[in-house]
Amino acid sequence: MTHDRPLLGISLMLGFCIIAPLGDAIAKILGQSVPLGHLLFVRFAVQTALLIPIVWITGRHWRMSFNLLRLAFYRTGLHIVGIGAMFTALRYLPLADAVAIAFVMPFFMLILGKYVLHEDVGARRLIACSVGFIGTLLVIQPSFATVGWPALLPLVVAVVFSLFMLLTRKIAKDTDPIALQAVSGAMATVLILPILLLVPLATQTDLVPALPDVQTQILLLVIGSLGTLAHLLMTWSLRYAPSATLAPMQYLEIPFATLMGWAVFGDLPNGLASLGISITLGAGLYIVFRERSMSRAGAPVQPPQAQDMHAAE
Repeated sequence: MTHDRPLLGISLMLGFCIIAPLGDAIAKILGQSVPLGHLLFVRFAVQTALLIPIVWITGRHWRMSFNLLRLAFYRTGLHIVGIGAMFTALRYLPLADAVAIAFVMPFFMLILGKYVLHEDVGARRLIACSVGFIGTLLVIQPSFATVGWPALLPLVVAVVFSLFMLLTRKIAKDTDPIALQAVSGAMATVLILPILLLVPLATQTDLVPALPDVQTQILLLVIGSLGTLAHLLMTWSLRYAPSATLAPMQYLEIPFATLMGWAVFGDLPNGLASLGISITLGAGLYIVFRERSMSRAGAPVQPPQAQDMHAAE
């Protein structure tokens, strides 16, 4: 049994909060020239190539029952849609705005937990969800005025990954997380490859295979490696520190994304978006600390998990 080592867990989570926006920044760069289908294929192919050897060398249990495989297949489909929506959003939106809007996911998860899983969710947390969503709308408003419907794509990301997390909760008890990601990566690769091979004559340029230059190929390998590493850091952090300790730290991803967006693209949120980000951060942190206090009081609640939005990437 692994003993808690909070400082190590926090350090690993900090690494995740830095690496995830870096991967998003590279996705934003690549999204301007690499077709979406090609970008997704390499992302999952690299994940598969990195994790399957780890599963094999460490002797992890990866076999699943038919029911678990079926759920893993649905989870993989959501994974592809969620990452595809995020990569598309990054073509149009500043990095910080896209990440901040997608961080409405914990609010959706709380709502789904109440009405789908029938978890105990009090009025205060529901009010915090409403406030957080208002903050998200403030972030969307200036982006929507500038780019139109793509500003709504991070909301799609949030909804898809909320469902992704619900399936992950059902599967996680009976599977090793690294083995699950390896199987998921293999499933995604097998699903995407035939589409790329069969659609060259189609007019959908995002599905037409591309032969990138050497620099782009390197960046494609990097983004796949960063996504895989982010997931491993997230998984390992939760082995050494409880989620209630780590959940507030996950919101550091937003300021890191803001810094990355400014350093790489010269983008900074405007006044209205900054206000919305602050409200979203405040509401999210309130929910996290409220869940922690309820848990300590012995109430049967589960801490909200913002973690797999990017760990899944």
